Amino acid sequence: MKNIDTTVRHLKTFSIVVVVSCCVICCFALWKSFSLVAEMQSKVYILANGKALEAYASGRKDNIPVEAKDHVKAFHQLFFTLDPDDKAIASSIVKALYLADASAKRAYDDLKENGYYAGLISGNVNQTITVDSVSVDINEYPYRFRCYATQSITRPTSTTQRSLITEGALRNVSRSDNNPHGFLIERWNTIENRDLKTTSRH
Repeated sequence: MKNIDTTVRHLKTFSIVVVVSCCVICCFALWKSFSLVAEMQSKVYILANGKALEAYASGRKDNIPVEAKDHVKAFHQLFFTLDPDDKAIASSIVKALYLADASAKRAYDDLKENGYYAGLISGNVNQTITVDSVSVDINEYPYRFRCYATQSITRPTSTTQRSLITEGALRNVSRSDNNPHGFLIERWNTIENRDLKTTSRH
């Protein structure tokens, strides 16, 4: 009887150890699985030219400076890159106005009222812009920015280089096909727009 009692106690102890061990192993397996899933979800694989490239997902806050600068650059390229074609001008301006508030619409209306776009079309003038740099202050919301760019205005007889400096603020809006970065430019105004040089075309 004594041996039977001892054996039962040993079996009970062994069973408890086995059950506790199983619980520990299951908990560890679940934790490890969730960790691996979270790690895999932070990775994105992009297929480019037949090669799989690994990209990493990151939070909105990490990308604010990059996305903000690209948003400002895209707006200025759409607003100031103009061909002597009324449909091309209208298409670019419509896309640009999705990225900014009424301050950009007022600037467009002023230019249109003063005959600027009509002059481009009648004079066969082509206008392009190169954004040199964009500075964004993300320490205070809405995010203030300043854009430094160079305009090139090509006429049939000459080419003019102009310095363009603008400033404004960026506030967050919902992302869409028309506004992929999810920013809206507000209080946009031009600080400087002056001729740098004019060269003749032969």
